[in-house]
Amino acid sequence: MKGIVFNLLEEVVTLHHGADIWDQILDQADVAGIYTSLGSYPDEEMSQLVNTTANLLALQPNDLTLWFGRHAIPLLVDRYPYFFTADSTRSFLLSLNSIIHPEVRKVYNAASVPIFDFHDAEDNVLVMGYRSERKLCALAQGFSEGAADHYGEVIDFKHVSCMHHGDDKCLFHISFSKTC
Repeated sequence: MKGIVFNLLEEVVTLHHGADIWDQILDQADVAGIYTSLGSYPDEEMSQLVNTTANLLALQPNDLTLWFGRHAIPLLVDRYPYFFTADSTRSFLLSLNSIIHPEVRKVYNAASVPIFDFHDAEDNVLVMGYRSERKLCALAQGFSEGAADHYGEVIDFKHVSCMHHGDDKCLFHISFSKTC
């Protein structure tokens, strides 16, 4: 996994819970804790950090991952504003495969990014398929919810099938509405 994800986790945790908690997480996870954004690190190390953080914050690991994704979006908007030029959450999500992930691969050599597929369903629902060897569907949901926050929208995100339950991909049904 690319170091930027580790850096984002550190920043989100530190921003919301303080540097002392991050130091405690590093100690308990028994990891070095020094990550460069362009570096690559074992997925297992991220799992250790997520599990340790979840334990310290009294959350389930999936809930922690979702929370992390949602709160990482403002940091990503600050760093990469050109990725957030879409006019809505829906447009942003539809740009993942065609705009954002190709650019990520240019900046972060050999980055392994998830693959998404999309189609429209009834009642303005976007059906989004997610495939990734990492099975970080909670992170995809958190990023989606964070994007909705950024665009001033609310999404109803339903996770209707999941790789964690043996499905070949995760399937999300997403509906969108503006905040008041």
